[in-house]
Amino acid sequence: MKTEILFINDPDALALAIDVLTNNGLVAFPTDTVYGLGALVFNELAVSEIYTVKERGSEKAVPVLVGDFEQLERVAHGVSSICAKLARRFWPGPLTIVLPRHPNIPEAVTPYPTVGVRIPDFEPTRELLRLTGPLAVSSANRSGNAAPCTARGVEAELGGRIPLILDGGVTPGGMPSTVVDCSQGEPKILRAGPITLEQILNALS
Repeated sequence: MKTEILFINDPDALALAIDVLTNNGLVAFPTDTVYGLGALVFNELAVSEIYTVKERGSEKAVPVLVGDFEQLERVAHGVSSICAKLARRFWPGPLTIVLPRHPNIPEAVTPYPTVGVRIPDFEPTRELLRLTGPLAVSSANRSGNAAPCTARGVEAELGGRIPLILDGGVTPGGMPSTVVDCSQGEPKILRAGPITLEQILNALS
């Protein structure tokens, strides 16, 4: 397979990305942390391909990225007022919120009754998400390797395995997002990250 690299601001880039995604393909693109590898969230065949391309165990859930708050109801069921407050305070940004999954979310995305969702703080990628709808996104590397912060780094990891890489320059890398579970009422931090428990509690007070 030939892997094409286009600058994400190229006028043809988003149109090609949409075409690849709607035809069961995978696209790598920059986020506000590292480069991600995405598939349409409701396309179980394409999501399963993420595991194959990354050589990743299927027991791990794939996080979901959305382009705006309005897309949240498409992937999560019963969004609480606590979740809504946290989302409006910290999105776009490095906070992944774990919620009850929508019944339409395929098992390939998550084998659990919950799903992790966030809005990345990178406008070109949010524009892609607004056009495609929610994407299941994992880091754009082979399992066990470091997540790449450049398009060429993605090519070194996944070149020949995916059809398209969108080049958005060097991403910040660094600490992954804070993961907070809001599926059981009171928020519980599952993974520490840039947003602290104190900031979360302050946002809810």
